[in-house]
Amino acid sequence: MDVLFFLLPIALLLGFIGLAAMLWAAKSGQFEDLDGPAHRILYDDDQEMIPGGTPKPKPEEGGAGVEPTEKAPDGTP
Repeated sequence: MDVLFFLLPIALLLGFIGLAAMLWAAKSGQFEDLDGPAHRILYDDDQEMIPGGTPKPKPEEGGAGVEPTEKAPDGTP
């Protein structure tokens, strides 16, 4: 029974610390954009990091973001 006098305040203290951390995270904007990082992984922006790869033109650099098609031997695209 004496151990309850020791464990109960520790449990309450840990609960209040967890609650304070949760409130701090909510106020500081930690939960604002939950979908952004999940969608950002799908972007293909690592082309310049591939050894021997040629970087694709980015849309803001004047390219349309699409590689040109190769022409057939008779000259038609």
